[in-house]
Amino acid sequence: MNKVILLGRLVADPETRYTQSNIPMTRFRLAVNRPGRSQEGQQNADFFQVTAWRATAEFVGKYFRKGQQVLIEGYLRNNSWTDQQGNKRYSDDIHAEQVYFADSKRDSGSYADDVQGTPQVSAPSSQGQKPESGDGFYTLNEEDEDLPF
Repeated sequence: MNKVILLGRLVADPETRYTQSNIPMTRFRLAVNRPGRSQEGQQNADFFQVTAWRATAEFVGKYFRKGQQVLIEGYLRNNSWTDQQGNKRYSDDIHAEQVYFADSKRDSGSYADDVQGTPQVSAPSSQGQKPESGDGFYTLNEEDEDLPF
């Protein structure tokens, strides 16, 4: 089984490119804290190269920014190539299949204003009414044609 789950922060803004077939590919580096601290009390981190393709790539390129905490699910890929000097080179890359925002609302303010076009979700309007019972639910008007179902 080849499954990778990482929780970390983006080191820089993601870079989106397109293949010759016009398929989007987005790359970014993710800093992931190691368990424990160094003898000096410093937090150590590992840095991973992450690649997303197609719709995931477009999403990452549009909404992810430097400093954001994100969760990545995917798998590890080994890449090999020959450099200009004829040496065989290898690298590991995380292929992202699922990506998630992981910042809390409290933490998101530092970069949220920089993200253009982020969809805003508004809560249903209760028109200033408080729930009648202590269960947190509001009484709905049965004649309301604006219900989403």
